[in-house]
Amino acid sequence: MDPFRLCLALGPVAVYVLLLGLLNLSRRPLLVSGTRDAAALGLGVAGFVIVGPMELFFPYAAATLFQASSVWILLLSFYALCLILVLLLLRPRLIVYNMSVEQLRPLLADLVGELDSEARWAGDSLSLPSLGVQLHIEGAPTMRNVALVSVGPKQNYIGWRRLELVLTPVLDQVEVARNPRGASLVGAALLIGAMLVMAIARNPEAVAKALFDMLRL
Repeated sequence: MDPFRLCLALGPVAVYVLLLGLLNLSRRPLLVSGTRDAAALGLGVAGFVIVGPMELFFPYAAATLFQASSVWILLLSFYALCLILVLLLLRPRLIVYNMSVEQLRPLLADLVGELDSEARWAGDSLSLPSLGVQLHIEGAPTMRNVALVSVGPKQNYIGWRRLELVLTPVLDQVEVARNPRGASLVGAALLIGAMLVMAIARNPEAVAKALFDMLRL
């Protein structure tokens, strides 16, 4: 793979991995919605989609009638629309970075009484009938992250939004230990970035030529 396509494929991945590493090195947990989490992942793999399926199935016939740059804009717009469709079809969930299930559950237990007097626990599952929220707590011990995943198709998105708004300020006041695995992610991202910089510096003309070839300039 030439340096330009290598940078296009691995550049967004390096940024995504770097952000994950920095989040896990923070001493504060971070709560994000499942939609934003999936959107970040979709942007992270966008480079692979461009150098993979998009370039493989590039409509050369259309490029002969229109400018190649216009065709690329249409392809990228199509990918963005597909990503938005996937995000809209996802069931609601919340992701808490840099926190374990054992740390999150007591905080959540203190809040559910204020949110819904009819709240009921069943193991790691929680039902909030008044909010229309039913969730299951799933932990990722390796990365010390927690996901509040919806259970069942009948969910109230407004209730999930209220749960997010109430839980966010509580987590902002919590201080946790840094996750050592975050340093590994940051190191991997910096290593990828250094490799890409070296590839560009070694042959910048090839990078420019590959860009012009892709855009048919």
